[in-house]
Amino acid sequence: MAPITRHLSFQLDDGTAQRPAIGVIVLATDPTIECELRRLLPLDAVALYHSRIGNDRQINLESMKAMEGDIANCAAVLVPGMPLDVIAYGCTSATVVMGEERVFGRIRAGRPGVECTSPVTAALAAFAALDVSRIALLAPYRSDISQLVRDYIVAHGVEVPIMGTFDVEDDGVVARMSEDTILSAAIELGSHDDIDAVFISCTTLRASGIVAKIESALDKPVTSSTHALAWHCLRLAGVDTQFPRLGRLYTTALGSRCAQDGPSGARSRAGPAAGDARMV
Repeated sequence: MAPITRHLSFQLDDGTAQRPAIGVIVLATDPTIECELRRLLPLDAVALYHSRIGNDRQINLESMKAMEGDIANCAAVLVPGMPLDVIAYGCTSATVVMGEERVFGRIRAGRPGVECTSPVTAALAAFAALDVSRIALLAPYRSDISQLVRDYIVAHGVEVPIMGTFDVEDDGVVARMSEDTILSAAIELGSHDDIDAVFISCTTLRASGIVAKIESALDKPVTSSTHALAWHCLRLAGVDTQFPRLGRLYTTALGSRCAQDGPSGARSRAGPAAGDARMV
């Protein structure tokens, strides 16, 4: 007997495009950012998509610059034909080395007109939203890369009088640093009286889950590369919901830099450094 075949009727809706949609370009060697984004983003309220960009696990100027040529294609393959509210490039130090506008230009070469952000873009927007101007910087990179990140932040109007680095070049080692290590270092740096917030740089560090603990210990705002990036993506996508359990930043709206002066402005669905940081 021949099998019975029925041609069934169906209905269409907008699929996952009914929700604000966020795309993220993730470094091939980063095992952390996707896990943290899933915890930080309300996945019942937003759609999250990733593509991977090839990179060397050794974090240095040459390896970071080498990624530029692949950014456009990584943006283009993020759910082609589906509207995205924002695309984030998921590397703090590489954005500093290439520059925000250059990174965003490459993203828009593959996805014209999309809103863009990066961890350092998000961090600068976070500092404005939190109204902080003097931060402690905790980074895992080699000292020269950490200094570039520090100089970039200072050049954008935020002082960094205290900086600490684990001085590591291997991204695989950074991914295995324990939360207790990061917690202790952040509290040590943040306890200085002359700073009013802490920024933990690098999406590979497992920091988002301990932000609230550090804030409780210091009574100061704290954010990290992925923590700030998720918040900025939400706000750029028009999601204004507050999530106090995630830290002080998630109770804020976009600040003046992002709304007026930054490289990527909010969208709604509804140089040289001054002085030197103390190394501790």
